[in-house]
Amino acid sequence: MTIRVLLADDQAMVRGGLRLILEDQPDITVVAEAADGVDAVAQARRLRPDVCLVDIRMPRLDGIEVTRALAGPQVPEPMRVVVVTTFDLDEYVYGALRYGAVGFILKDAGPALLVEAVRAAHQGDALVSPSVTLRLLRHVTSTVRPTAGRRAPNLTERELEVVREIARGRTNREIAAELFISLSTVKSHVSGIQTKLDARNRVEIAAWAWENRVVEGT
Repeated sequence: MTIRVLLADDQAMVRGGLRLILEDQPDITVVAEAADGVDAVAQARRLRPDVCLVDIRMPRLDGIEVTRALAGPQVPEPMRVVVVTTFDLDEYVYGALRYGAVGFILKDAGPALLVEAVRAAHQGDALVSPSVTLRLLRHVTSTVRPTAGRRAPNLTERELEVVREIARGRTNREIAAELFISLSTVKSHVSGIQTKLDARNRVEIAAWAWENRVVEGT
């Protein structure tokens, strides 16, 4: 199955570079490009790509608003949005994640991570550039107080183990290997965790874990 991708970035050279990297893969094709946020939203709604790669800073509508329009809480059929940024710790990125983005990567992260992020998003997984995962989430918890009402005492011990691994930025396959369980079992746990936490995606699970000091060492 071919993964259909929309690229949204105000720099033509960046879009061209991303397209070359992605279309070098046999299972990925770029179906559209957008130079600003308004065009990105319009094309995404019209074409329904599998994954939208969205720059955080664009004219007319920035990446946060694009993410909210395509994947926000009020969107009945949210799309899979991956935010791309040049900054390794940016409050705008966290805002985008809160509005439903399934992850974010740095523009200088390299071709392999870009491709991996697209595939992870398509599979319902999430990928955050490893160099910023813990820094970002710890930055979040330094400014957000834990909310007792959001704790979930009905999470099983195994589910809590999965939550901790998600909070560390690990993919389903990595969690399966770490916990010595099958990939299908991990997916089942993630689905159950999302339901119990009322989380829209893995990033919200990770944010909940860090905000509520579920991750060891916080």
